[in-house]
Amino acid sequence: MRSGGGGGGHGGRRAAALGGAGAPWRRVWAWGRAGPNRGHRGAVRGAGRRARRRQPPAALRQAARPGRARTTTSNCWKKCTGKESTVPARLLHLRHIVKVDGKRGLFRGLTPRLISSTLSTITRGSVKKAFPLEDMEHVSNKDDVKTSLRKVVKETSHEMMMQCVSRVVSHPLHVISMRCMVQFVGREVKYSGVFSAIGRILKEEGILGFFVGLVPHILGDVIFLWCCNLLAHFINTYAVDDNFSQASVIRSYTKFVMGIAMSMLTYPFLLVGDLMAVNNCGLRAGLPPYAPAFTSWIHCWRYLSSQGQLFRGSSLLFRRAPMQAACFPID
Repeated sequence: MRSGGGGGGHGGRRAAALGGAGAPWRRVWAWGRAGPNRGHRGAVRGAGRRARRRQPPAALRQAARPGRARTTTSNCWKKCTGKESTVPARLLHLRHIVKVDGKRGLFRGLTPRLISSTLSTITRGSVKKAFPLEDMEHVSNKDDVKTSLRKVVKETSHEMMMQCVSRVVSHPLHVISMRCMVQFVGREVKYSGVFSAIGRILKEEGILGFFVGLVPHILGDVIFLWCCNLLAHFINTYAVDDNFSQASVIRSYTKFVMGIAMSMLTYPFLLVGDLMAVNNCGLRAGLPPYAPAFTSWIHCWRYLSSQGQLFRGSSLLFRRAPMQAACFPID
């Protein structure tokens, strides 16, 4: 047993011989044995340990220092708990939601999201029947580049029209779904159901409240469709040789690969649209200090760009902290 600051084994044995009053006598013995001068080093060590116990976790101290290197959520978990975390950031978020809200909390906003997807599918089918696309024979030879390009432009225009109409019809339910999800941050119950949410938005924001964040979503869809289809067409026409035995197989996967790449590049439009859907709507997650009050989606885009957060949440498993630390209240 060590004495409390500078004592060794002899002091521990003497304190142990004093029975139940050992703790106060250990402090007296340490000071008496070391004296004012010799006990200075031990007293400083004890004070340092007590000061470290009063300090916040290292991850929070690091977040308060500007200009630090980027870190992952797993590293923050390690610094706060002292344990090495091999669990991806998404799973840590899921674990936290289950701990606070139970498994039911993982399905916030599911009902309006399902209704939104159903409306989108029905709308696309209706538009496709109302404006059918004329069938054109498949053209892949380089000699018929103009004909094949005209076909791609026509198909993309038709697909863009269907996507824009379905987005406009389904976006109000998407807004309700997003607001139901972010209620988790402030522990609110403002949007408890689909019909009550519709009435509340109509009362507080009017019809335009259902279409907040619609413009960046449509822009992202349009850019995605045109870039994906045109890039796939040019790759299949110029990069893939018809004499190659597996040319047809490669062409069948080109559009799929381009879709993955373009979905990553157009992700900022999706992020900005979702943030605008919940911004300044009365929920705690959309108000300062959790989020600035944006005047438009362009203002939101510029803010995220200046903070280096245009691609936050784009990774399926891991998430990187922003370059500039943000200050959030801790409940």
